[in-house]
Amino acid sequence: MLELSRKKRSQPMGRKTAVQPRVSPEVDVERFSPSDAEYFRNLIIERSNKILRQLGLLTEASCNTVQEYSGDNSTYTLHMADQGTDAQEREKAFLLASREGRYLKYLNRALDMIKEGIYGICTDCGQPIQKKRLELVPTARLCTACKIKEEQRRAT
Repeated sequence: MLELSRKKRSQPMGRKTAVQPRVSPEVDVERFSPSDAEYFRNLIIERSNKILRQLGLLTEASCNTVQEYSGDNSTYTLHMADQGTDAQEREKAFLLASREGRYLKYLNRALDMIKEGIYGICTDCGQPIQKKRLELVPTARLCTACKIKEEQRRAT
């Protein structure tokens, strides 16, 4: 703990340094192969369907909220604070739907890559991406090593 705090003090104020991740040598790492394409296609379709269900629920909930507070038959008062809260909730739902829509686009791109036979291949180095990485992030276009390099470039 003391050693870490001394290192922090020795750096000039306002200057950030990139954290150097420790990358262990990839010994016996199982990598993507074309025979895995069907498994990952099903995984991506499953995630896409889950997002579509969530987007449907968001749309339904926001439509119900608007209908509850509109019209002469409304059982709710039109207090300004309630309207502000409702507007904030609709905005959060919109932002969530926007983010999920972007992720859905990435999933569709991954499906296209499977069809083209280029899924699971790093777009930087051309090597197969680790299966574990693709299971966690099925939209990954970079292997772990290239992703670390990209993040280091962004940090500087």
